[in-house]
Amino acid sequence: MTDKGYVNPQLLVETDTLEVELGANDLRIIDCNVVMGAKPGGGYDIRSGREDYDADHIPGAVFLDFLSELSGEHPSLKFMMPAAEDFGHAIGNAGIGNDHRIVLYSRGANFWATRLFLMFRAFGFNKCRVLNGAWDKWAAEHRPTTIETPNLPIAEFTANLQPGQIIGKDEVLAAVQRKDTCLINALSPEIFSGEAVNAAYGRPGHISGSVNLYAYDLIDKSDNTFADATALNEKFQAVGAFNQENIITYCGGGISATTDSFALMLLGRDDVALYDGSMTEWGPDESLPMSTLAGK
Repeated sequence: MTDKGYVNPQLLVETDTLEVELGANDLRIIDCNVVMGAKPGGGYDIRSGREDYDADHIPGAVFLDFLSELSGEHPSLKFMMPAAEDFGHAIGNAGIGNDHRIVLYSRGANFWATRLFLMFRAFGFNKCRVLNGAWDKWAAEHRPTTIETPNLPIAEFTANLQPGQIIGKDEVLAAVQRKDTCLINALSPEIFSGEAVNAAYGRPGHISGSVNLYAYDLIDKSDNTFADATALNEKFQAVGAFNQENIITYCGGGISATTDSFALMLLGRDDVALYDGSMTEWGPDESLPMSTLAGK
């Protein structure tokens, strides 16, 4: 492992380290991938990652489905935070208890793993690590894989919601009005500026007063891992992330923004909040302030 200079490197686990740990009695590995493809004109085609898990996964990993197991019910928004009791039930049924160490991974830029990481953290559980480089790096290095599904006994997992970590639009609006928060939009520059329009977000542009740091720009394209601390610091400093007392991240639906949140945690910021509903909730509500770079 190369030392990338993080304040909190323990939040990540490298592929070589995880391979050595495979089979440990206290270790639980979760594949939590969701497959999303953009629709022409906006919105997404979404399907469970279970089919990919069934085809190949890291030995010992269980699959947990954001579509059916890890999201709360909402009349219009997907992937919202579940109730603590429901989350604890899903995790326990997967054979994971509060005494286990957990490694999370998904595919691509690992957005789903960082999303689940923040959920565990918001429910008071801190023994989670994210696999650096995700499934992509593991597979590229020809590390062990399997199609076998582990048969784990049901465990007891107690979730206790911690306030202020995954928040709603009222808290975001209050922060915008106080002007004491760096509000970071993790979507592409084209979406942020208003140049490109995603119909799922209702209106073009971004939450007024927010800055843009594209989640994909935090990932080292050569191996799918997080960029080193120097590069991350430069990117966050460039948008003024450290000039305000508070930081809130958001994106389209509270998924890719978790990569910005997680990167900030690697740098030592543990006070970052995530806006759960993000643009899918904010954009269609005409009463909430939005801007484009053209000022329209």
